[in-house]
Amino acid sequence: MAVPTLARVAPDVSPFRAAYARLTEVFPSLRVTETTAGEPLPGGAGWVRASTLAAGGEALDSFLAWDEEQILRDYGQPGRPEVIASFGLHRYAWPVCLLVTIPWFLQRRVPRLPVDAVTFQRSLGRLAVRIEEFACLPDDPAATAPGARVVSGEEALRAEVRSAVAAHLAPVLEGFRPRMRRGSRALWGMATDEITEGLWYLGHLLGEEPRAKAEAELLLPGSLKPFAQPAGFRRLTAPDGAALTTRDRASCCLFYTLRPEDTCVTCPRTCDAERIERMTGTR
Repeated sequence: MAVPTLARVAPDVSPFRAAYARLTEVFPSLRVTETTAGEPLPGGAGWVRASTLAAGGEALDSFLAWDEEQILRDYGQPGRPEVIASFGLHRYAWPVCLLVTIPWFLQRRVPRLPVDAVTFQRSLGRLAVRIEEFACLPDDPAATAPGARVVSGEEALRAEVRSAVAAHLAPVLEGFRPRMRRGSRALWGMATDEITEGLWYLGHLLGEEPRAKAEAELLLPGSLKPFAQPAGFRRLTAPDGAALTTRDRASCCLFYTLRPEDTCVTCPRTCDAERIERMTGTR
């Protein structure tokens, strides 16, 4: 499997600038800003720091009010509290996982992102981060950059990806837990899905879907705690014999409570025959 060729990093250039710029290039609705240790993270209207979501309380209530209003507006009915929380958690965790997986996928660099180092403005599709530590491989030109921590090889770097995502999401999941009405395994099932499906989707946008799927399967080859299951890609066969890729989600987004007839194509509730119809446009 081919891996990225790394360009030399100038001392005054962030090791993550190119990866985050490429992310925005193919997915313009998400833009990442980096701040230095001496700069404050953005604040004000619409911005929410991850640490305040982890704390729960009024900050999380305000964050979820957006989802509550959106559900009522778009679907003409109020969402149950756990449905609102599920939507809100997905809309935070999916882009935040990309902060870790995309630099790893493109540059083999893994940032550490404590909850006090990330803030989110979802109405604008903005994330701001402060990266003070990251892991990389021995031959990375950024290995001598401030905050770099060299690991032994690819598997060690994959362990860094899992650890970085888990360290960031663990307190956030705890903040959401009272509103989710789900146990730990179900919450980490959501995290498993956000990692896998975010990397899969961005791999498609980057023109590297086969490699993205292969990398996801190496990253999550089994039920590596705290994550709930493997990436779990599998193939279906279209009527014309073409291979179709799917997977079964480890968690449920609860969208069926709003539109029972319109489940996600990777939802365990969606049978393979329906998946084939939807992916081939025959339905």
